[in-house]
Amino acid sequence: MGVDFVPAAITASQWRQIVNSARDTAIISTDQEGRVTSWSTGAERILGWSEHEMLGQPLNRIFVDGDLRQLEKEIADATRIGRGGGEEGWRVRKDGTRFWASGELSPIIEADRGLVGFVKILRDRTTQRLTEDALREERRALEVLNRTGSALGAETDLHRLVQVVTDAGVELTGAQFGAFFYNVENDAGESYMLYTLSGVPREAFSKFPMPRNTDVFAPTFSGVGIVRSDDITKDLRYGRNAPRKGMPEGHLPVRSYLAVPVMSRNGDVLGGLFFGHAQVGIFTERSERGLAGLAAEAAVAIDNAQLAQASRKEIEHRKQAQQALHELNANLEAQIAERTRQLQKQEEALRQSQKMEAVGQLTGGVAHDFNNLLQIIIGNLEALLRNLPENSGRLQRAATLAMNGARRAASLTQRLLAFARRQPLDPKPVDLNVLVAGIAELITRTLGELVSVEVVRGVGLWRVEVDPNELESAIINLAVNARDAMPDGGNLTLETANVHIDEAYALQHAEVTPGQYVLISVSDTGMGMDAKTLSQAFEPFFTTKPAGHGTGLGLSQVYGFVKQSGGHINLYSELGEGSTVKIYLPRWGGSHEAADIAPQEPVPEADVAEVILVLEDDDDVRTHSVESLRELGYTVIEAHNGPAALELIRKQPRLDLLFTDVVLPGGMTGAQVAAQAVALRPGLQVLFTTGYARNAIIHHGRLDRGVHLITKPFSYRDLAAKVRDVLDGACPSK
Repeated sequence: MGVDFVPAAITASQWRQIVNSARDTAIISTDQEGRVTSWSTGAERILGWSEHEMLGQPLNRIFVDGDLRQLEKEIADATRIGRGGGEEGWRVRKDGTRFWASGELSPIIEADRGLVGFVKILRDRTTQRLTEDALREERRALEVLNRTGSALGAETDLHRLVQVVTDAGVELTGAQFGAFFYNVENDAGESYMLYTLSGVPREAFSKFPMPRNTDVFAPTFSGVGIVRSDDITKDLRYGRNAPRKGMPEGHLPVRSYLAVPVMSRNGDVLGGLFFGHAQVGIFTERSERGLAGLAAEAAVAIDNAQLAQASRKEIEHRKQAQQALHELNANLEAQIAERTRQLQKQEEALRQSQKMEAVGQLTGGVAHDFNNLLQIIIGNLEALLRNLPENSGRLQRAATLAMNGARRAASLTQRLLAFARRQPLDPKPVDLNVLVAGIAELITRTLGELVSVEVVRGVGLWRVEVDPNELESAIINLAVNARDAMPDGGNLTLETANVHIDEAYALQHAEVTPGQYVLISVSDTGMGMDAKTLSQAFEPFFTTKPAGHGTGLGLSQVYGFVKQSGGHINLYSELGEGSTVKIYLPRWGGSHEAADIAPQEPVPEADVAEVILVLEDDDDVRTHSVESLRELGYTVIEAHNGPAALELIRKQPRLDLLFTDVVLPGGMTGAQVAAQAVALRPGLQVLFTTGYARNAIIHHGRLDRGVHLITKPFSYRDLAAKVRDVLDGACPSK
């Protein structure tokens, strides 16, 4: 017969060891009033207080703000139904930090005494809570992006589209308010800036000017990248631009700041998304990632909307053509043929625009690599032609034909770059009478029937050197401004003339150089301007037009173009008497005829002991350059990347010239290497070479001041002359 097992009673010490073994759980006992009577090791680990510190202390200390009511409620529930608490919530540690916890309070009942106290079981669930929050936030962000993507896919109206994007950005980031500033083009071809708001009424922003290209906004408007700041007022870029030195009085309060550029498929900046919050530290890396995804969706949608807009215009043109067919009574066949040709030109222009976008993305890298190949081919063909014996007629003809083909290929590469608009602007001699006559009809059609256009062309007009496309845009811009100043119609006069600016006039205008100029003036019979408006007319973003009808950039853009072209601009106006804009462009001193070809001079060679460092990543191009320079008598050392070149510069006892490619591997451009090289060796001459300079040494369409450049592919004679000019200090700088 078995013996019943009777376990030995567990001692208080054993119970203490059992309780303390639960290190991830706080086990706390209290008396009936909620004062602590025992405090486990897990409680000390989770909450921070030791048992000595907590014995006899009320348990409400662990609740947020010492909430005694929460403890009393748990005690009442535990007494009444046998369990208190159970809900998850925030609790407080000894150091004041909060953590997310779950726990319950149970009664301690003795057979002979009844209720003697309570036991509190508490678990730290902060990690699980943060994980759940992160997952919820990720799901919410995906829902916002998916919902926005669906809405954008169905929307073709640009203004409604950007409002959807702005609203989604506020929802996605938790911002108090957001804005989307974007560029649009009207039917007349004018580009101006609009904006949408979310989170605040439009009146909260309309009284302030459009954002300028300040240190804070520039990275967004130029497409450099995302800007995120926990407190923009503490950012080093903030408040550095006059006149406001920060946010103007009454502006929406912004501390947390997040801005993302919206870039088209061809790399153009379509606009910028800006979000703010009055509190600091609101935006996170998750906000940044979500907004980057939203900006990408917005860019695709805007590109598609613009294509749809172009298609609608094309359809409208076709409808107008069909309507015209019904209304025509005379010359029907001829007019149909003319309209058909116009439509074909418009279709071709659309195809050309799409082709330009595709080619533009390919030409940069292709041109660089192709010009490197052409440099090797042309350089070695030149070497072959220089060294072939005179009696090798067949080989010389073959080499000459190969050289002609290579040069045609080089010319093709340059034309490809020009087609894709990847070259610096190219000012050229222009007859303003011819240019004005060519755009007069366009201006007449643009301004409409209420405006009479008259062209007065000067006799014996001098030529100017200017970019004709930019000048045409400037004249059309001025004509459209004149039309807006004549809402009831009027007269517009375009006039050209030769003029001489004398010393007296130049003294009154410090930026003007006396001399011979060609004048083109644009006059209207509109409402005119008062003195105050006249004084601000060229300021960026200043406009007298109603909100939404102009950006105030038209005259400032014309002003900048004229100044960049070395000219002068002046505005004359009186209220009720109309306005006249006068543009003065310097007379071009070149000949009207092509210059005679100068006899070739001997190839310049090196002076004694001159040393050149050739920095080129393409092995074949570098070999050709090194051999050509050595043939010219120079001492040549070579490097394949920036760090290697800088190491040679430090060690080489003499160095006269750094001849470097602009585009290099290894994280450094040729411009960066040159800057460090000149810092190491003040007075060192630098000559750049490239097949595609991008923006490393060319800005605003012109070569940076003091920079010397020879473009690939270059000839042996060109290289010799350019190197000699740079070393002798005779190479002109643009």
